[in-house]
Amino acid sequence: MQFVMIEEILKHNCEFVAQKGYEKFATSKYPDKKIAIVTCMDTRLVELLPAALGLRNGDVKIIKNAGGTITNPFDSTMRSLLVAVYELGVNEIMVIGHTGCGVQGMNAAMLHLMRERGVSEEHISLMRHCGIDLDSWLHGFEDTDAAVAETMDLIRNHPLMAQDVKVGGYIMDSLTGELRVVG
Repeated sequence: MQFVMIEEILKHNCEFVAQKGYEKFATSKYPDKKIAIVTCMDTRLVELLPAALGLRNGDVKIIKNAGGTITNPFDSTMRSLLVAVYELGVNEIMVIGHTGCGVQGMNAAMLHLMRERGVSEEHISLMRHCGIDLDSWLHGFEDTDAAVAETMDLIRNHPLMAQDVKVGGYIMDSLTGELRVVG
């Protein structure tokens, strides 16, 4: 199997290291601003979000996933936030949704796409047999503001979250980078 784009990235990486491009990014594992951001993996936010917020390497912990939400209290995003708070000194959390999110309106029709790409009915049935409600797990959200508010509520009321951690919710305009407060 040949990886065309990955090979390009690996070639660039070799050049980056050889030219010591990493030196300007040197920082510690501790976020200077003591903030963690939960946001979406949307490609429009890769450079826009840090630029719009005036963030530099080392300022914050950014945790990205599809939709920028926490789907259950024991998912990897929640685990990452707990690590950020207790091990890395975070005391403020921003939940940042965005306009035009692909997870908005997403549903379990993705199962059809999985089947088209070779996932067998046996594997789909196995997931259901193991107690995974695929329809719920693959469902997105209908309202971005409500999804951000639910995620904020889950963080604030998580039994393992420190009560002194401040949690705010925002919607970023995917075009301009403007933030709007949720709630």
